[in-house]
Amino acid sequence: MQKPKSRTTPALLDELAALFPEHEAVVDGARRWSYGRLRQEARDLAKGMQRLGVGRGGRVAILMGNNAEWISSYFAIMSLGASAVALNTWLTPRELAYQLRHAQVSLLVLEPRFRERDFLADLATMRADGEGLPDLRQVILVAAQAPAGMLSYGEVLTMGRSGSDASWLAAKSATQPSDVACILYTSGSTAAPKGVPLLHGGLIDNMWEIGQRMHLTPADRLWGAVSMFWSFGCVNALFTLMTHAGTLVLQHSFEPGEALRLIETERCTVFYGTPNVGLLLAQHPERAGRDLSSLRTGATIGTPEQIQRLVDLGIDEICNVYGLTEAYGNSAVSDAKAPLSQRLEASGEPLSGVELRILDIATGAALPRGELGQIALRGRLMPGYLDDAKQTAASMTADGFLLTGDLGVLDEHGWIRFRGRLKELIKSGGINVSPAEIEEVLLTHPAVEAAYVTGTPDPRLDEMVSAVIVARAGRSVTANALGEHCRHALAAYKVPRRYVFVSAGDLPLTSTGKLQRNRLAGLFQTAEAG
Repeated sequence: MQKPKSRTTPALLDELAALFPEHEAVVDGARRWSYGRLRQEARDLAKGMQRLGVGRGGRVAILMGNNAEWISSYFAIMSLGASAVALNTWLTPRELAYQLRHAQVSLLVLEPRFRERDFLADLATMRADGEGLPDLRQVILVAAQAPAGMLSYGEVLTMGRSGSDASWLAAKSATQPSDVACILYTSGSTAAPKGVPLLHGGLIDNMWEIGQRMHLTPADRLWGAVSMFWSFGCVNALFTLMTHAGTLVLQHSFEPGEALRLIETERCTVFYGTPNVGLLLAQHPERAGRDLSSLRTGATIGTPEQIQRLVDLGIDEICNVYGLTEAYGNSAVSDAKAPLSQRLEASGEPLSGVELRILDIATGAALPRGELGQIALRGRLMPGYLDDAKQTAASMTADGFLLTGDLGVLDEHGWIRFRGRLKELIKSGGINVSPAEIEEVLLTHPAVEAAYVTGTPDPRLDEMVSAVIVARAGRSVTANALGEHCRHALAAYKVPRRYVFVSAGDLPLTSTGKLQRNRLAGLFQTAEAG
């Protein structure tokens, strides 16, 4: 497989449809869309969106589980020179409304229900709150029929089929590699999530390099249960596969028994998932009766023990990866053919087009191999946080390196070994969680005087979201009450699972009164010992 000639995502789909018109692109249950069919679906949908006013520089959000319409909507939006805003299906209406307002989304594509969520009810809640959704003009519902004021997905397809090919082709032709293809939101050390714009050219170049490390071919079939709204899904998994003309086998949402069945029946060869996903597959009672021999390679990050567990599942050529959303998901990837002993310990050397340095935490000076410091990246990066020049400047060095906030070491092979997080960011079950955002919600409870959120060790999640609480004088509050309070405002994975209640005098402070966050986890050990 030669590197695609295309430099934008709609051109990539055109190229694949021309080269492999009948080859399966997307499998969604009984639906099997070839590259030719996916291009046709995306074209008709784009023409319908164009008639609704979507054009170059516009922003269209997607809110649904993993299904074929997610993929067709994604390519339709990008083909118009607009940006696709991928919304997290786990977020509360409050959190979703913030992102819709911040990105100034004019059109939303959503399904009415996903798992236990009623997105239509959530949308009504968002519109009814104080700020509302002032930029949202139209909603496309992925359903047979839509209520008044909305359009069904099928209606927009019909509109598109009668729309102008010339207008759509002009918009597609005007799309440039340097245009923003998608906007993803990521948690950080600040309370509000940050918008990360990613460019067409980077989506192709970076993912081609990753696919080369995995040695992908058009015969490969990727099991797609990782949520499409994450960079690991709609950036890494999708374009790593598509730049190599493979097949994406979708699972609407992860459930280990269904995952085992899907991998076996569809003969999936590529695994994308967190170590926690691997653990759930390995421990499932149906594991012994399922044939996973088709699995060959994939991407994950974890400890040597966690990666070995995936090898034991049969994924002999699993790739250890390192990266973050701001750098197109993965910046360093181990070669699938490299010795397992290396892949267990480190995430490979930087991809072509990516520079990686380890910087002294105190001085910012570059460190030699073998020394621990902050990981910094240059090359394939976002152009800057969305409408946040201050945060962008704070995240960059003077010579253009992104300060990741992660700790790492370059080993003797030039491979990066991830060694934890410099910032307070919690990684629970493979998901980044911002302590500041959770603290902000906890402090709205009338009985809470102070709240500090940290990660505590957990064998399944790596880190469990945990909260240190100081109650107001004369007030008391329980862990259950705080959990219920948080569940109204935060996605489930952000709600603290452990609480410790202390007095202000118990907090670990420096001599100048500054909180020592690295000692917060010790309060839980003290409480358990006492």
